[in-house]
Parts: sequence; structure tokens; C-alpha cells
Amino acid sequence: MLAPQRLALSGPTLVRLLARFGNAEVPESRQSISDHLSQWLGWTDAIALSTALSAQTPGGEPATRVGASAEQSQSERVRAALRKAISGESAPARRDGRRTQAASQPADVEPDFADFRQRYLALQQAMETDIAMLRARLRAALAARAPALARLATVDAVMEQALGARERSLLAGVPALLSAHFERQRAAAVAAQSAGGSAAEGAAPHAWLAGFRKDMQSVLLAELEIRFQPVEGLLAALRTS
Repeated sequence: MLAPQRLALSGPTLVRLLARFGNAEVPESRQSISDHLSQWLGWTDAIALSTALSAQTPGGEPATRVGASAEQSQSERVRAALRKAISGESAPARRDGRRTQAASQPADVEPDFADFRQRYLALQQAMETDIAMLRARLRAALAARAPALARLATVDAVMEQALGARERSLLAGVPALLSAHFERQRAAAVAAQSAGGSAAEGAAPHAWLAGFRKDMQSVLLAELEIRFQPVEGLLAALRTS
């Protein structure tokens, strides 16, 4: 009997990666984006958003403007620095100002996911901080161009405030999913070593960790792309203004 085929999951790369690592069936959402937003936004958020959309922006001569190319270059620098930190070429700063080390263990030490969790959380914090600063800069550039773009900048600030807590709550669950993937990979390696007998004795200890590190890096890069979507929207507005 043929095994049932798994349905190909569409959507963000982050969701598809986590579903694949967990060997889970994730049903496609039948709700539209507007339906999701209506559940995530409280009545105070709706009032703030309505106020931002209906606000009368001052006219007059626009302030001194920074070229869109300058903002594009800054955005690319921020993205490149975060990708470099994710790849392990540089360590992100922790909340106490110290630098984290790449998650790696000596060959004679049993691997523990706690080190990977610490690194993942530090990188999440770095992404959140750097991208928030970048969005604020882009909003200032938009506000200096035209009344309509100033309104867009205000709307983005309201949406960032309204959806920030929801975003943090959802992304905070990613390390737990990676922890389960870590344990499955370790269990599979132990089982393979036991089944291999003497043939597996010459294998490098904890060789499976290289694959897990690559998986975690892929998840972090996918998360970065999701976090950067509002930045891309603001940049698009700048380029067309």
C-alpha cells in the first residue's frame, strides 16, 4: 500500500520549515488576513488606527529629505549585519551587554539545547531591536516627504505598537519547537549508533549537531525575512514617492 502523500504547505518559509522539522500536518488557514487582524487588534488599537487614518496632516513645504537610496542602503546594512550574526560570523549582544558565543560543545561534552536556546533568544532580541530602530528611521523619512506619507508613517507606528506583543508571543514559541527537533535528531543519532554497532564506532561524536545547527540557522533566516516585511513596505513607499 502506498503511503498517503503529504499536502504541500504554502505560506512563509518559517512555517514550512517548522512543519517539516516537526513532521507535522499544518492545515491551510481559511481566514483572510483581515479576519486575522480583526482578532489580533483590540478596541483601543482600532481607535488608534482609525485616528491615524483620519488625521489631518499639516501641509506646507516638506522638510529636508534624505534620498530613498540612503535609506535603502541603511536597510541593507542592517539586514546584512543580522544575517552575519545568524551565520555565526559575529555574536549578538545580550541584554546585559555581553556577547554570546556560537552554540557549540566540545566532543566529549553531551550536547544540551540550553546553549542553542540562549543564542536563539539573543538573536531574536537583536532582530527586534535593530529592526524597530530601522522602522523608526524610515517613518521619519516618510513623514518628511508628503502629508499622505506622513499618515502612512503614523499608521505603521500604530500597527507596530498594536501587533508587537502578538508577534513576540508567536515567535517566542519557536525555540520550543526547535528543542523538540533537537531531541528527535539526538534520539535518531543514538538509535543509528546502536544499530550500527562497531561500524559506527569510528564516526565523529555528535556529528548530527552540524545538521541541527544548519536547521536552526535556516529558521533564524526565515524569521528575519518575516520581521523585515514592514521594512520592505516602508522602503517601497519611499521609492515611489
